Amino acid sequence: VIAHPKYQESKRIAIFLSMPDEVQTEDIIKDIFKQGKECFIPRYKPQSNHMDMLKLSSAEDISSLALTSWNILQPSDDDTAREEALASGGLDLIFMPGLGFDKKGNRLGRGKGYYDTYLERCMKHPRGKPYTIALAFREQICESVPVTENDVPIDEILYEDC
Repeated sequence: VIAHPKYQESKRIAIFLSMPDEVQTEDIIKDIFKQGKECFIPRYKPQSNHMDMLKLSSAEDISSLALTSWNILQPSDDDTAREEALASGGLDLIFMPGLGFDKKGNRLGRGKGYYDTYLERCMKHPRGKPYTIALAFREQICESVPVTENDVPIDEILYEDC
């Protein structure tokens, strides 16, 4: 991941804080800060499909985050001091989680559409849609995954031996 040309050229990067069954992102987050890049993480709004990408100040900042009912660390709702990526300079790159992927760039998420609606919002930002890379295990690559007209294809899938 850290040798990837899109990662190398990106300055503003959004990345998920991994759950136990996902590719672990902690080392990537540490590298984002080591390289002097800006790091944004998701804050999901329950009972909706709205998500914002909020800025982390450091890798250690993760320890100050609240644990949601889904066991995901994220900034709390009353944390209004953090920069939201689309309210400022947009994003260059988004690392995407998922349950399954196909080689056509289709992604099966957890069913709420958070990333798809966020990417739609990105397309309205002056900077446009960021490059999207899914982080996957080889076992998550399928012949095809079900999609709807609201699903936004991802640009690239990285997995072991891809």
